[in-house]
Amino acid sequence: MTYRVFLGYRVLAAALALGVNVATGVEPAGGEHDFDFEFGTWKTHIARLVHPLSGSTTWVEYDGTSVVRQWSINFSNSSVGTLGQPTIGGFKDGRGEFYDQESFNGRAVLVRFVISEIKPDSCHFEQSFSTDGGRTWEVNWIATDTRVPTAP
Repeated sequence: MTYRVFLGYRVLAAALALGVNVATGVEPAGGEHDFDFEFGTWKTHIARLVHPLSGSTTWVEYDGTSVVRQWSINFSNSSVGTLGQPTIGGFKDGRGEFYDQESFNGRAVLVRFVISEIKPDSCHFEQSFSTDGGRTWEVNWIATDTRVPTAP
C-alpha cells in the first residue's frame, strides 16, 4: 500500500523562508522573518491518519525530535520518493496557511497546511486534504512541537 510521507514538515520553500517571492524572485516589503520562530530544536508529537480519504478513523502517533535551521514545505510519496512542489501561502494574525495541489491514490487533492498556536516555546501544525476544491477538509496529520531549551 502507498502511504503519503511528509518529509521534513518544516514548510514553505526555502526562498519563501528567506523572504523571496518564488515566482518573481523579488523580496517583499515584509514577512522575511515570518518563520524565525521555528529555528531551533523541538520535541514533536505527531498523529497521522493511517488511511486518508477512506472514511477511516484510525490514527497512529509518533514522538521525535526535529532540528530546524533552514526549511521548506515539500511532500513526497513513499512509492515515488521524489519531492513535490512547495506549498504557497502566508501568515495573517499569527496563523500560517499554505496550499498546493497533489495526487493522492490517483485522485487530485488540494492540500492545506496550517501553522497555529505559535508561542515562544510551542506551536501546532495540521495538514488536511480536500477533494471538493476546499469546501470541506479532512485533517490527516497533526503535530505539536515543544522547544528544547538551549544550553547556556
